[in-house]
Amino acid sequence: MPIAQSVLDDLRRRLSDVRWPAGVTDSGGVPLAEAKEFVRYWRDDFDWRAQEQRIAAFHHHKRNGIHFIHEKSGRPPLVLLHGWPGSFLEFLRVIPLITDTFDVIVPSLPGYGFSDPPFVPGTSNREIANQICGLMTLLGYDQFAVQGGDWGAGISTWIARDHPERLTAMHLNYIPGSYAPHAENLTDDEQQFLRDAADWEHEFYAYGHVQKTRPLTLGYALADSPAGLGLWIWEKFREWADPRSNLPLDDILANITLYWATNTITSSMRLYLESTKTPLRFAQGERLATPCAVAHFPLEAPFPPRSWIERVYSVQHWSEFDAGGHFAAMEQPEAFAEDLKTAFGRIV
Repeated sequence: MPIAQSVLDDLRRRLSDVRWPAGVTDSGGVPLAEAKEFVRYWRDDFDWRAQEQRIAAFHHHKRNGIHFIHEKSGRPPLVLLHGWPGSFLEFLRVIPLITDTFDVIVPSLPGYGFSDPPFVPGTSNREIANQICGLMTLLGYDQFAVQGGDWGAGISTWIARDHPERLTAMHLNYIPGSYAPHAENLTDDEQQFLRDAADWEHEFYAYGHVQKTRPLTLGYALADSPAGLGLWIWEKFREWADPRSNLPLDDILANITLYWATNTITSSMRLYLESTKTPLRFAQGERLATPCAVAHFPLEAPFPPRSWIERVYSVQHWSEFDAGGHFAAMEQPEAFAEDLKTAFGRIV
């Protein structure tokens, strides 16, 4: 799905005409010197057309406003669901590693990348779960497995909650931030996790508070300034990815350029606002029947202890990894792909 050259030319022009902040510029965010080098590299060295060639190697489709990759092999279907500030691009290195085991479907979430932005309120994580089930029906799949990180984990969980008959199994490398089981007699590990989660929210979640309360106001700035958009997203990759993964800057910039070229930063952030209305709260005794695999990558934080997860999820397979963070499929594609095969081979 090529991007018009006029869009790329306009991007380069805007990156050549950035107005930089004044005052203290070495703390409180990405330092100015590093920000300037990031923008210079994006403007002068990054090659979007080379990234398009990678993207074009897969089979792309669009149904009901949802863009998706669909690689058919005649095997059981597996849906891979991304989050924010990611995209379907997170899975490009994983897809070739698993098509010998699965029919692979990789949607762009509504309001992300090549999928259409919602034009009326209501597209929450729960509503997207309904739309993914609808897409799979259109593709002829009565049942399927699902993998999710970040928003993808929440959407996977809503499918398991609202449409359990559709799922054969799910694989999560993140536990939804709104997940809250009915909990009594907390273990020491669970109490420590709740303290760690509160500390993380205080230190790192400022972006989320803005995005779930004022996504439109922030969107005016980020939709107009590629430097602002790029640094808003790049900061998250810097903080959430494991440095040991050596994630290529070109991979990160491909993801950022996709947000810019499709003008989807504002619609993507709105998912935070919409999903405040559909939190994953569970009543006493409520559990999910879908067999679940959990992949814990060490720099994904805050991450609950197994006992907290098992209060609701039916965990049948648990994996611990030596490296990797929030963008696990991008960071550790071989380990990620192998765990998918192992996990679903055991629990489906």
